[in-house]
Amino acid sequence: MTVYTTITSPLGELTLVGEARATGTALRAVSITGGKSVAVQPDWVADRAAFATVIEQLDEYFRGTRTHFELEYAVEGSEFRRRVWQALDDIPYGRTATYGELAARIGAPRAALRAVGAAIGANPVLIVRPCHRVIGADGRLTGYAGGLERKRRLLELEHAA
Repeated sequence: MTVYTTITSPLGELTLVGEARATGTALRAVSITGGKSVAVQPDWVADRAAFATVIEQLDEYFRGTRTHFELEYAVEGSEFRRRVWQALDDIPYGRTATYGELAARIGAPRAALRAVGAAIGANPVLIVRPCHRVIGADGRLTGYAGGLERKRRLLELEHAA
Protein backbone atom coordinates (compact mmCIF):
# COMPACT_ATOMS: atom_id res chain seq x y z
CA MET A 1 0.00 0.00 0.00
CA THR A 2 1.29 3.44 -0.91
CA VAL A 3 1.19 6.03 1.86
CA TYR A 4 2.03 9.72 1.79
CA THR A 5 2.15 12.86 3.86
CA THR A 6 3.24 16.46 3.49
CA ILE A 7 5.46 18.31 5.92
CA THR A 8 6.78 21.83 6.25
CA SER A 9 10.53 22.28 5.92
CA PRO A 10 12.96 25.21 5.61
CA LEU A 11 12.80 24.59 1.84
CA GLY A 12 9.01 24.68 1.69
CA GLU A 13 6.44 21.92 1.68
CA LEU A 14 7.80 18.40 1.15
CA THR A 15 5.72 15.47 -0.02
CA LEU A 16 6.84 12.10 1.32
CA VAL A 17 5.70 8.92 -0.41
CA GLY A 18 6.35 5.43 0.85
CA GLU A 19 5.45 1.80 0.67
CA ALA A 20 3.88 0.39 3.84
CA ARG A 21 5.62 -2.85 4.81
CA ALA A 22 5.51 -5.16 7.80
CA THR A 23 8.87 -3.71 8.89
CA GLY A 24 7.74 -0.08 8.53
CA THR A 25 7.55 2.41 5.69
CA ALA A 26 10.07 2.23 2.87
CA LEU A 27 10.60 5.66 1.32
CA ARG A 28 9.74 5.95 -2.39
CA ALA A 29 9.87 9.69 -2.97
CA VAL A 30 10.63 13.05 -1.40
CA SER A 31 9.60 16.02 -3.50
CA ILE A 32 9.52 19.77 -2.98
CA THR A 33 6.50 21.89 -3.84
CA GLY A 34 7.47 24.37 -6.51
CA GLY A 35 10.09 22.00 -7.93
CA LYS A 36 9.81 18.61 -9.53
CA SER A 37 7.03 17.22 -7.38
CA VAL A 38 5.06 14.02 -7.01
CA ALA A 39 1.34 14.05 -7.81
CA VAL A 40 -0.63 12.35 -5.05
CA GLN A 41 -2.74 9.55 -6.51
CA PRO A 42 -6.35 8.83 -5.46
CA ASP A 43 -5.52 5.33 -4.17
CA TRP A 44 -2.72 6.54 -1.87
CA VAL A 45 -3.44 6.71 1.86
CA ALA A 46 -2.56 9.79 3.90
CA ASP A 47 -0.64 8.56 6.95
CA ARG A 48 1.70 10.99 8.71
CA ALA A 49 2.49 8.47 11.46
CA ALA A 50 3.95 6.07 8.86
CA PHE A 51 6.72 8.62 8.24
CA ALA A 52 7.68 9.33 11.87
CA THR A 53 11.27 8.13 11.37
CA VAL A 54 11.68 10.00 8.08
CA ILE A 55 10.28 13.20 9.58
CA GLU A 56 12.51 12.90 12.64
CA GLN A 57 15.63 12.39 10.50
CA LEU A 58 14.73 15.27 8.17
CA ASP A 59 14.18 17.55 11.19
CA GLU A 60 17.58 16.55 12.57
CA TYR A 61 19.19 17.17 9.17
CA PHE A 62 17.67 20.65 8.88
CA ARG A 63 18.80 21.45 12.45
CA GLY A 64 22.34 20.44 11.44
CA THR A 65 22.56 17.46 13.82
CA ARG A 66 22.25 14.65 11.24
CA THR A 67 24.84 14.13 8.52
CA HIS A 68 23.46 10.96 6.91
CA PHE A 69 20.12 9.22 6.69
CA GLU A 70 19.35 5.73 7.89
CA LEU A 71 16.18 4.87 6.00
CA GLU A 72 14.75 1.99 4.03
CA TYR A 73 14.03 2.80 0.39
CA ALA A 74 11.54 1.39 -2.10
CA VAL A 75 13.04 3.06 -5.14
CA GLU A 76 13.06 1.43 -8.55
CA GLY A 77 15.61 2.07 -11.24
CA SER A 78 17.84 0.41 -13.79
CA GLU A 79 21.16 -1.12 -12.74
CA PHE A 80 22.93 1.99 -14.09
CA ARG A 81 20.69 4.35 -12.10
CA ARG A 82 21.17 2.30 -8.93
CA ARG A 83 24.96 2.55 -9.37
CA VAL A 84 24.73 6.32 -9.81
CA TRP A 85 22.41 6.62 -6.81
CA GLN A 86 24.82 4.59 -4.68
CA ALA A 87 27.60 6.96 -5.74
CA LEU A 88 25.39 9.86 -4.61
CA ASP A 89 24.90 8.19 -1.24
CA ASP A 90 28.68 7.92 -0.94
CA ILE A 91 29.31 11.69 -1.26
CA PRO A 92 30.10 12.76 2.30
CA TYR A 93 28.09 15.41 4.10
CA GLY A 94 29.65 18.82 3.57
CA ARG A 95 31.42 17.77 0.37
CA THR A 96 30.59 18.03 -3.31
CA ALA A 97 31.46 16.01 -6.39
CA THR A 98 31.29 16.73 -10.10
CA TYR A 99 29.40 14.73 -12.69
CA GLY A 100 32.74 13.55 -14.05
CA GLU A 101 33.87 12.37 -10.63
CA LEU A 102 30.63 10.42 -10.20
CA ALA A 103 31.04 8.84 -13.64
CA ALA A 104 34.58 7.78 -12.73
CA ARG A 105 33.43 6.35 -9.39
CA ILE A 106 30.99 4.01 -11.13
CA GLY A 107 33.41 3.14 -13.93
CA ALA A 108 31.43 4.92 -16.63
CA PRO A 109 33.28 6.48 -19.57
CA ARG A 110 33.48 10.25 -19.93
CA ALA A 111 31.00 9.93 -22.81
CA ALA A 112 28.39 8.78 -20.25
CA LEU A 113 28.21 12.15 -18.46
CA ARG A 114 24.75 12.90 -19.87
CA ALA A 115 23.51 9.50 -18.72
CA VAL A 116 24.97 10.12 -15.27
CA GLY A 117 23.23 13.50 -15.20
CA ALA A 118 19.94 11.92 -16.26
CA ALA A 119 20.23 9.30 -13.51
CA ILE A 120 20.92 12.02 -10.95
CA GLY A 121 17.92 13.96 -12.25
CA ALA A 122 15.76 10.85 -11.86
CA ASN A 123 16.62 10.57 -8.14
CA PRO A 124 13.17 10.33 -6.51
CA VAL A 125 14.29 10.93 -2.91
CA LEU A 126 15.53 14.51 -2.86
CA ILE A 127 17.54 15.67 0.14
CA VAL A 128 17.97 12.19 1.67
CA ARG A 129 19.85 10.94 -1.39
CA PRO A 130 22.14 13.94 -1.80
CA CYS A 131 21.95 14.82 -5.49
CA HIS A 132 22.28 18.44 -4.33
CA ARG A 133 25.97 17.68 -3.67
CA VAL A 134 26.72 17.31 -7.39
CA ILE A 135 28.11 20.41 -9.07
CA GLY A 136 29.51 21.36 -12.46
CA ALA A 137 33.16 20.78 -13.35
CA ASP A 138 33.76 24.54 -13.01
CA GLY A 139 32.30 24.57 -9.48
CA ARG A 140 29.02 26.18 -10.48
CA LEU A 141 25.68 24.94 -9.24
CA THR A 142 23.86 22.98 -11.91
CA GLY A 143 20.35 21.56 -12.19
CA TYR A 144 18.36 20.46 -9.17
CA ALA A 145 14.77 19.24 -9.18
CA GLY A 146 14.01 21.53 -6.22
CA GLY A 147 15.54 24.57 -7.92
CA LEU A 148 19.03 26.03 -7.72
CA GLU A 149 18.19 28.35 -4.82
CA ARG A 150 17.19 25.35 -2.70
CA LYS A 151 20.32 23.49 -3.80
CA ARG A 152 22.42 26.45 -2.66
CA ARG A 153 20.60 26.49 0.70
CA LEU A 154 21.21 22.76 1.23
CA LEU A 155 24.91 23.16 0.47
CA GLU A 156 25.11 26.16 2.83
CA LEU A 157 23.40 24.09 5.55
CA GLU A 158 26.11 21.47 5.06
CA HIS A 159 28.82 24.16 4.90
CA ALA A 160 29.74 22.89 1.44
CA ALA A 161 28.89 26.07 -0.49
